[in-house]
Amino acid sequence: MSAVIRLENVIKHYGTVRAVDRVSFEVPPGTVFALLGENGAGKSTCIRVLLGLTEPDWGTSSVFGLQSVPHSLEIRRRTGYVAERPTLYDWMTVEEIGWFTAGFYPDGFLPHYRRLADEFTLPWRRKLKTLSKGMRAKVALALALAPDPELLVLDEPTSGLDVLVRRQFLESMVDRAATGKTVFLSSHQIHEVERVADVVAIMRAGEIVAVERLEKLKAEIQELTVTLVDFRAELPLLRGELLRQRRRARQWQVLVRGFDEESRAALAAHTAVDDVELRTPSLEEIFVAYMGRKGEPDRLEGPIASDAVAVRAPAPEEGADHD
Repeated sequence: MSAVIRLENVIKHYGTVRAVDRVSFEVPPGTVFALLGENGAGKSTCIRVLLGLTEPDWGTSSVFGLQSVPHSLEIRRRTGYVAERPTLYDWMTVEEIGWFTAGFYPDGFLPHYRRLADEFTLPWRRKLKTLSKGMRAKVALALALAPDPELLVLDEPTSGLDVLVRRQFLESMVDRAATGKTVFLSSHQIHEVERVADVVAIMRAGEIVAVERLEKLKAEIQELTVTLVDFRAELPLLRGELLRQRRRARQWQVLVRGFDEESRAALAAHTAVDDVELRTPSLEEIFVAYMGRKGEPDRLEGPIASDAVAVRAPAPEEGADHD
């Protein structure tokens, strides 16, 4: 099944700043794809590249199999887009901007826009310049959803929405994907994304550091709390991809990817280990671990030794954290 969005080795500079650095990912149809990152990570630049609003310095971008820049108009005809700071004609009313926008779309846009405006309880006769930030966000969402696009691209779409509307809107994105439509969602609201995303990509300082189906990501990453027999003992070498580690007295808390049941049994049987507890971390905890990681993670492939072998970092003082 062809990808709806495909970015390959995309690089984009603004002056001397490399905003996007060799970014590659694919968005399959019928999914909610979430691009996660802190403010300034390069998420909005990726969106502008894929919509053909800016040209990459290197690499390729395509949507619906069409190259983004030469076919940007066709792509945007088939795409609903809500920018982080949507530009609206402030002198128009809620009703007038729907009527105006309908001129760019086939029949059916205006009735659908009116239904959405009613659902969002938008005041028909009010001028946009008098609306709150949350109301303006609802107008932008109604305009993007009204043509029932094949692809919906949302850059921080829930900013300014109240809790109930935010929840209803995100749930509607899941329903939308179930009909075969595709949703591309950029956000730093990780707890919200976890409820709706099928696939997540984590972006840090212009680079993609992870891209995976959410269920697979959470199944493969475990938080271990390892209690040692003595605070002077050292943590045995762990098998897997070490994302984060910190210590308090006799306990080590470790976030590791690819730690299987065999490894757990071997760790629990280790002479230096008193107890091992496993927990599936939240997406937010996984995100924070990737954000705090410096360089590539330690990749520890060997078996757990029969005697205590230190993780490749000096043990911190008792009571200190080590990230």
